[in-house]
Amino acid sequence: MTETKPRARLVSTGRFNPDRVMTNQEMESLVETNDEWIRSRTGIRERRIADKDTHASTMAAAAGSVALGRAGLEPADVDLILLSTATPDRLLPSTACDVQALLGARNAGAYDFATACSGFLYGLSMAEAHVTAGQAETVLVLATEKMSSIVDWTDRTTCVLFGDGAGAAVVQRANGDGRGILSGYMKSDGTLAELLWRPGGGARIPLDIMVLDERSHYVKMAGPEVFKSAVRAMCEAAETALRRAGVTAEEIDLLVPHQANMRIIEATAKYAGIPMDRVFVNVDRYGNMSSASIPVALDEAVEQGRAGPGSLVLMVAFGAGFTWAANVVRL
Repeated sequence: MTETKPRARLVSTGRFNPDRVMTNQEMESLVETNDEWIRSRTGIRERRIADKDTHASTMAAAAGSVALGRAGLEPADVDLILLSTATPDRLLPSTACDVQALLGARNAGAYDFATACSGFLYGLSMAEAHVTAGQAETVLVLATEKMSSIVDWTDRTTCVLFGDGAGAAVVQRANGDGRGILSGYMKSDGTLAELLWRPGGGARIPLDIMVLDERSHYVKMAGPEVFKSAVRAMCEAAETALRRAGVTAEEIDLLVPHQANMRIIEATAKYAGIPMDRVFVNVDRYGNMSSASIPVALDEAVEQGRAGPGSLVLMVAFGAGFTWAANVVRL
């Protein structure tokens, strides 16, 4: 196979997670559950929870500042901000514009997109497209989620799964050294939307007393069905991204999968033919941060020396929509 020539590269990464740690033992005081039940089904032992003064925008701005600093850039150097979130600060205007103001990125365009857990990978492909088209030289890709604000804290099937955080990456044009985004893959299936969704609270079913009473503005999930779809879709995405990149699983230095469930991670790695010692896992410490999961994990992997300049990394995700995506990147 011949490795593809990248058109855009990841210059730097950054992350932010709230200080507050909520353990499984604390969950036992909120809903009918226990540490063993949570860990055996998900692999999660704790997650980070944002306080009332920490928002999707502030977390994104913090992560973005780290990424810009590591790239040696100022906010004024950013041409475009792409922000993935399922938990916007408000419905109008976009959270991306709030972040643009917080950062002081006075020269940047900004917009949100909502592809749930696949968001960061969708964002990388969009950033690559903008850079390749000559519409931007420096793109700040952000994924930020305050999932604690949209889960039903009386529903043990969902509230134990999620956490809060934000991740960021700076994307610029590839410089010809072979490092960059080698491939991207995006797909969706809206016919399965009701397996993982928030039924009420939008323009179709506006927030009212009935929605509040039914608690339909919170995340609802059909766990077993989502699990099966996630494994199937992530395996397809990984296989396609590898083929498009012109590389094999044996060449991958690190797999960074969406951190939703340890069993999904293990099944995806097994299908892809990548041993677990080449898979980055932090779901045990953060839970499912939706679209923030992969950039936070990637940033930690770089910080820990699990990946660095020249490393070949496969990232793959699945989320509500349903959406799924994968990217192969040479850092």
